[in-house]
Amino acid sequence: MTLSENVLKLRLEHGLTQEAVAKELNISLRGYQNYERGVRTPLLPTLIAMADLYDISLDELVCRERPQHK
Repeated sequence: MTLSENVLKLRLEHGLTQEAVAKELNISLRGYQNYERGVRTPLLPTLIAMADLYDISLDELVCRERPQHK
């Protein structure tokens, strides 16, 4: 799953509108829509705010899986 797919999924799971998330993140609606479309990637402060909003880790937000160490 990509970041944009996960951002959309999380928003829908939490029953939020794009407008509500943009307001919570203190960004423009258009800016947020670009994240969901995969047109732009959020900067670190916005990623942190998103993770806090959904009460998840940054790794979970960006769909990062830790590599297995040998």
